[in-house]
Amino acid sequence: MIEGHPLEDTQPAPAQRAPLYVETQPTSVRRPRRCSCGCCAVVLTFGVMLGLIVMASFFFPSRTNILVLGIDRTPPGTAIGRSDAMILVTVQPLKPYVGMLSIPRDLWVFVPGVGENRINTAHFFAESEHLGMGAAAAVETVQTNFGVDVHYFLRIQFDGLQALVDALDGIPIELEGPTAVLSAGRHLMDGKTALAFIRDRRGSDDFFRMERGQLFIKAMLNRIQDPRVWPRLPVALATLTAAMDTNIPPWKWPSLGLALLRVGPGGIDVRIIGREMVRGFTTQQGAQVLAPDWSAINPVLVEMFDQ
Repeated sequence: MIEGHPLEDTQPAPAQRAPLYVETQPTSVRRPRRCSCGCCAVVLTFGVMLGLIVMASFFFPSRTNILVLGIDRTPPGTAIGRSDAMILVTVQPLKPYVGMLSIPRDLWVFVPGVGENRINTAHFFAESEHLGMGAAAAVETVQTNFGVDVHYFLRIQFDGLQALVDALDGIPIELEGPTAVLSAGRHLMDGKTALAFIRDRRGSDDFFRMERGQLFIKAMLNRIQDPRVWPRLPVALATLTAAMDTNIPPWKWPSLGLALLRVGPGGIDVRIIGREMVRGFTTQQGAQVLAPDWSAINPVLVEMFDQ
């Protein structure tokens, strides 16, 4: 039976000529509307293109630069704080290559919208003015001064690292020399000790602090690769997710993670903007800061980010 046209209404009566036109009464059944503008084709095309882009990004991923920000203690429920840890990470999945460049928090640079100031203040000023804008301001400041395209950010509050270390049942670390927190040798740091190890500057300076931060990251990556702690990873991942925020899209994580696994903690190109790349001076307000020597910094940027 054809919808809206009963069969008996469209057949000729016995021994009679079929009429050329048959009037039918409208029914309550509505015929499905066809898309005259081709919207279905557009949706299908968009879906196919999106799928191809995701597949291409996974199988043929491009270089990805990420600014990792460690935020000091902030008012509850906010991220208003200085970015006392700043690490510019670059990942080339096809090579594979993973590089980490630590930036001194007292580096004296141009902060867009603020003027000359410490690089770690970019996050604080922007976040204080508009909640949620601190990370973008830090990214803009790094791009402006370093000339490196920063595609994403990953922001972690320091206090969240303490819970992450405890979720992993501690982080083993081996030190060649003593620090203000730990003696030389092998240690299993709990969350409180790890946080003190990263943040403490007693008897040292920010350059040692950056080196300790990189040691911690490599030690944590080694810990995650230990099969004995794999049952703890779901809780650790939930803890990390609660302590961080990022604009890295979900479809980027597989290629980034695979590159990190292929390189391994020992294969990461770890560098800092060291003492030989800066000049200490005192501002008119009496602040002790570091002026960048771009003639020494730029070759490192070319080696790490222009391969």
